[in-house]
Amino acid sequence: MTKPQIRPATGARYSRIHGVGGYRPVRVIPNAEVLEWIDSSDEWIRTRSGITERRWAGPEESVAEMSVQAAGKAIAQAGISAEQIGGVIVATVSHLKQTPAIATEIAERLGCGTAPAFDISAACAGFGYGLGLADGMIRGGNAEYVLVIGVERLSDLTDQSDRSTAFIFGDGAGAAIVGPSDTPGIGKLIWGSDGSQADVITQTEAWDTAFAKPDAVNGPGGETKWPYLRMDGQPVFRWAVWEMAKVAQQALDAAGVTADQLGAFIPHQANMRITDAMIKALKLPESVPVARDIAETGNTSAASIPLAMERMLETGEAHSGDLALIIGFGAGLVYAAAVVTLP
Repeated sequence: MTKPQIRPATGARYSRIHGVGGYRPVRVIPNAEVLEWIDSSDEWIRTRSGITERRWAGPEESVAEMSVQAAGKAIAQAGISAEQIGGVIVATVSHLKQTPAIATEIAERLGCGTAPAFDISAACAGFGYGLGLADGMIRGGNAEYVLVIGVERLSDLTDQSDRSTAFIFGDGAGAAIVGPSDTPGIGKLIWGSDGSQADVITQTEAWDTAFAKPDAVNGPGGETKWPYLRMDGQPVFRWAVWEMAKVAQQALDAAGVTADQLGAFIPHQANMRITDAMIKALKLPESVPVARDIAETGNTSAASIPLAMERMLETGEAHSGDLALIIGFGAGLVYAAAVVTLP
């Protein structure tokens, strides 16, 4: 008797990004306001990071609300309905509820029916990880369209007294609709991790440890005390400059594309000096536009690449159909890079 065989799933041959959208909080935090918290200067902040201002979310600008706003724009640009979305992936490290995944609330609010929805925690590489998962879902026949969201409220995890991080982080959401394509629109994802350096960007302590302390809820001045983000800047800078340039080159090689054929370079908006160093290492021609969204938005972790992508398209720095090299890297340490066709 012949054993039964599983019928293979069949999906699209290729995938691409069909639409992108972003949401930036209303409140602008200029460097002058940051200087009320730390002993520094505007020149020092600009020189160290390239940041002049960042956006911080207000009480009504929750992780879910920012995501819904960004996703709505991406859905509209893609020209599809929410009912056509067969998966919702949310990359975030700042949704403060352990369960359920915020993706389920977002899917419900958007009207995505019974689409599978889940969160991933890959810090600043989160959008790239989500893109890779969406590409596999579509080509594997498990969804026709997938919504990938990178969203952060890092202001909730920022220690305003920490001179090394208080000026860096911002809030926001970026979203992309990934769907079928007749031609390759997402190159091979070069992704990975280096857990040996997990301690260079981390939360100061686990939630259970923090809240077991007698003064966990109320500090000396009555303020709420909880774990914040900490970063050892020099090791992160060296790793990002030297190792991530190699990963970016691998993504170019895997896609069969040279640097001079790019229409845009959209790195994670971590630090302007890191971006400049990567440009030099990649020998990127001056004619290739480079995302520098960090200047006005700060480091928004998982949201930074789609936010920067949206801005470049809206300002005309990059154009629909252009090839863009994206790369995200951060806490873990984790990374993800690929060449994509812009929507």
